[in-house]
Amino acid sequence: MYLNTISPAEGATHYPKRVGRGIGSGMGKTCCRGVKGQKSRAGGFHKVGFEGGQMPLQRRLPKRGFKSMTARFNAQVTLSELNNLPIDDVDVLALKQARLVASDAQTVKVIASGSLNKALNLRGIKVSKGAKEAIEAAGGKVSD
Repeated sequence: MYLNTISPAEGATHYPKRVGRGIGSGMGKTCCRGVKGQKSRAGGFHKVGFEGGQMPLQRRLPKRGFKSMTARFNAQVTLSELNNLPIDDVDVLALKQARLVASDAQTVKVIASGSLNKALNLRGIKVSKGAKEAIEAAGGKVSD
């Protein structure tokens, strides 16, 4: 068997409609378009979803959800991850080099998860209220 010799089974295919070939073809006169109306005319079409002036379905249904376009530029770091860093001065660049945040991250926030045992100086990093208390209790400080 070769690809150029195979064909569909008998009766599986139909001949295409040959419209506009006279009354004897069974599809003469109006050429399967019906009688009158926009869709029977040459060039008569309307946009997808158009319902004849009725409010279309995609506008009748309520909108749900939201996907932030800036979410991928935000990153979070926990206190326990900061505790494992070998440095004391922490900024966004240091976190990127330590691979704790993605390379395209623009804003980083420290959240209070885990514990911190050493004094750290944070610069240009947002911190939650609980994380700020833990950093200051360990002897560190947070600056903008």
